[in-house]
Amino acid sequence: MKHRREIIKDKMAEDEILQREEALLAIAAPKYEMIQERHIRMPSLDDIPKASLPLEMKDGDYSKEELELQVRRKRLVYRSKQRGWLEVDLLLGTWASLFVPSLNMDELDQFEDFVNMETIDIYNVITLRLDVPEPMKRPDGKGVVERIQEWARSSPLGVDPKTYETVKKEHNLI
Repeated sequence: MKHRREIIKDKMAEDEILQREEALLAIAAPKYEMIQERHIRMPSLDDIPKASLPLEMKDGDYSKEELELQVRRKRLVYRSKQRGWLEVDLLLGTWASLFVPSLNMDELDQFEDFVNMETIDIYNVITLRLDVPEPMKRPDGKGVVERIQEWARSSPLGVDPKTYETVKKEHNLI
């Protein structure tokens, strides 16, 4: 059994630790929110230095909206190829490099919602282990996620080592 002085001393130490943790949280929380917001929101040309744009985008032939749309598409393709799981990188990255350039705004929104999911969930949806999440389903069955599933079902990726190697090279996955 602890003496009363020890209990008071321990309680004071706990209070000091709690105060330091709250002070650190007050500093870290706004930074976390800012990083999270920048990660999720649509890309804006104001965030991208002109020198970082691809050569074909530096010319004055594009409007700001068209440039932002191109940047968004490129960002989604990149995020699709860099999931961290080879299987998802290959399946989702290949589909994105083939089809994202031709998606309209609604389809891009659907695809971005899908890409924002956890990698394991993406893998399970693509490989039909999980059903398409309700918000991503379309009444006609032709939503982006359903099209990805259909493409994955009919795609011979990974069956033949030569095909696998060719796909990785063609879609810049190595």
